[in-house]
Amino acid sequence: MNYKAMKSYTVYAFVLLVGLSLLAGCRQRYTITQEEAQDTPVFSFDQAAFPEAKPWTSENFRNDPDNFQFAIIGDRTGGANVLGTFELAMHQLNLLQPEFVINVGDIIEGYAEDRAELTEMWEEAEDMTGMLQMPFFYTRGNHDVSFPGGKEEWLERHGPNYYHFVYKDVLFLVLDSEDSPRPEPPPEIKEATKVYKRLQVEDPEAARKMLAEFMSSEAIVAALGQPVEFPDKQMAWIKKTLAENADVRWTFLFMHEPCWENPSESFKAIEQLLQEKDYTLFAGHLHYYDYDHINGRDYITMGPAGASWHHEGPGNVDHIMWVTMTEDGPQMGNIALKGLFDRKGLDPSLFGAYDRKGAETGDSKGEEKK
Repeated sequence: MNYKAMKSYTVYAFVLLVGLSLLAGCRQRYTITQEEAQDTPVFSFDQAAFPEAKPWTSENFRNDPDNFQFAIIGDRTGGANVLGTFELAMHQLNLLQPEFVINVGDIIEGYAEDRAELTEMWEEAEDMTGMLQMPFFYTRGNHDVSFPGGKEEWLERHGPNYYHFVYKDVLFLVLDSEDSPRPEPPPEIKEATKVYKRLQVEDPEAARKMLAEFMSSEAIVAALGQPVEFPDKQMAWIKKTLAENADVRWTFLFMHEPCWENPSESFKAIEQLLQEKDYTLFAGHLHYYDYDHINGRDYITMGPAGASWHHEGPGNVDHIMWVTMTEDGPQMGNIALKGLFDRKGLDPSLFGAYDRKGAETGDSKGEEKK
């Protein structure tokens, strides 16, 4: 090896050695920083400055690492409004920063036999949910899987029609209330939806009248009153999943249709499987917020997040539900979308989406059910 080559090799070896030394030092300093961070108190103050009285009420901070927060959102479609309320809700959820969001079904309008049209609907919806900075969990609604093509589209995009996951020792069961055959929609529903959407812009009063007539039709009333049956395959999966997760600290169940309103035998069997567990049920479909206390448990029907209002009364509210899971069970609070805006203040151009006008009177439904 000549002198020039040896010199180059020596310089290279020296640079490599220095680099490795610096890297090792960085790793050591990072480890020390982590350890120091673990020993640093979450809350500190100058104790000499506050020997007795203090200008705060408590040092018992609600920061249990086992607690977590998530949000629930209701129907977007079934006569989706043209004001962009659901899209607004996505931005609002980003302001709140839940750990994840879960919906209760009906995120596309559906009732289209053309797969290309269905694909376009899903792309529109997923563009909205894609705005979120956290995971979004889907539940199948009747509008999402209307007609055979809708079920195929769901399978390709989202996989199983019912599923579960466990998060911080809490079981989330997402059921499929559309698994058994449901009543066929009126044949005119597709065209009626287009007309309704147009009337929302051109003649809102005519749109409200059209919706009222549609919801009072015999076919719709009969469909809403039909009990939801869960097929044997889904029932076996529910039983197996509950047994495999018997020791979780809480169980949340999500479905599109509030099956407890007119319970089928299969739904009663699900309740029997749950009777020794701590659980809460959520659904949507009716576009009206409703709370029931059944068997000592909370059964909640979410109001909409942009879908048409189907009933008069105080349940006509676009909202999300904020859930904080604690060691004592879930704490749940509803947040009206019109009460949530960013640090810049209300945007006048979004007043319609913020504050849809609904009935201001009506009795809430909260009596105990047996």
